[in-house]
Amino acid sequence: MAKLLKILLGLILLAGAATGVYAFSRGARKADGGMKLVDAQTGSIIEKAVAVGQIQPRQKFSVKSKISGIVRVCRVQVGDRVKAGDPLFEIGPDPTPLELTGVDRAVESAKATFQRAQLEFDRAEELFRQGITAKSDVDQKRESFELAKVALNKAEQDRDLTRKGSLAKTATTGLESIIRAPAAGTILTRLVNPGDPIVPLTSYQPGTEMATIADMSDLIFKGTVDEIDVGKLHVDLPARIKVGALPTDVVTGKVSRIAPQAQQKEGATLFDVEIELDANPKITLRAGYSANADLIIREKKNILTIPERLVLWEDGGKKSFVEIPDEKAKGSKVEPKKVEVELGISDGMNVEVVSGLSKGDKLVQRPPKEIS
Repeated sequence: MAKLLKILLGLILLAGAATGVYAFSRGARKADGGMKLVDAQTGSIIEKAVAVGQIQPRQKFSVKSKISGIVRVCRVQVGDRVKAGDPLFEIGPDPTPLELTGVDRAVESAKATFQRAQLEFDRAEELFRQGITAKSDVDQKRESFELAKVALNKAEQDRDLTRKGSLAKTATTGLESIIRAPAAGTILTRLVNPGDPIVPLTSYQPGTEMATIADMSDLIFKGTVDEIDVGKLHVDLPARIKVGALPTDVVTGKVSRIAPQAQQKEGATLFDVEIELDANPKITLRAGYSANADLIIREKKNILTIPERLVLWEDGGKKSFVEIPDEKAKGSKVEPKKVEVELGISDGMNVEVVSGLSKGDKLVQRPPKEIS
C-alpha cells in the first residue's frame, strides 16, 4: 500500500512540473507577443498577367465532300503528312431507286429532244440550200440544236454521277469521286471510316466533316485573359508559356492579337489573346497542349523587396506603412513602430520598396490572430 502511495505522489509531482513549464513558455510567448522579424532583401519582381489556353495550329482545314454517297476507301491515317491535291477518300454512290429512275428518264427525255432538234436543223439547212427559207430560220434551228445537245450532255453526266459516282472522262473533264486534300499539312483527325454515309456540302447544309488538316510547323498559343488585366496588355508584349505536358520547358513568344470584344464564360468576362511562338527546334509541340502564358507587363531586377503582407494601408490606400522594431524600447520585448514607405511594382507576393527602407532593415511580422 505504501508503495502505491509513493507512485501516485510521483505522478502528481510530474504533472505539476509539466504545468509549470507550459505556463512559463506561454508567458514567454506573451512577453514578445509572438512577433517575428523579417529582413528587407534585394530581389526581382515580375508584374504579369496570366492567359489560360492551348497550343493550336494557326490554320486548320475541314475536309468535306460535294457529293453524297458511302465512303469506299480511306487512304490516310491520323498523323499522315499530305500535300495539296493528295487523294484522301473515295466516295461511292448510294442513290435511291427514285433517284435512279429520275436520272434515266431525264436522259431519255433529253435524247428525244436532241434528236428532234437535229432533224429540224437538218431540214432547215436543206430548205435554205433550195432557197425556200431564210438564213435566220436556219440560225434559230441551229441554236435549238446546240441547246438540246448541252441538255443531253448534262443529263448523261447527272446519270453517271448518280450511278457511278464519277463523270465520264473526256478531253475536257476528268472529275471523279475522290476527295483530295485542300492544302498541305498533317492529318489531325479522321472522322469517317469505310461504309459511313456522307452528306454533301451545299449552300443550305454544312455537310459531313470527314477530316481536319493543319500545318503543324506554324503553331500559336490561343487563350483568354481576365478583363482586370487586359487593359495592361498590348501587341508585342513578351510572354513565357508553360506547357502542362512539358513541365521542364519554357516556350517564349509575343502577343500578336487581343480581341476587341469580351466573351462571357462561367460568369467571368474574358478576352481572347493570341501569341506568336518563338522558334525552338529543341521543343516538340503538339496541337491541343494545355498551357498557361505569363504575359510580362513589367520586370525589375536587383531591387529592394518586402513581403506585401507586411504593408499597412491608411487614408483609403493612399499611404503605405510598415512596422519596424523601436530601438528606444526597453526590455527584450519587441515594440513595433510605423514607418511610411513608397512602393513600386508588385507580383502579389512581394512588393518593391522605392524609399523608406534599406537593405537589411528588420520588419515586424505580427502573428496571425487566434480564432476562439
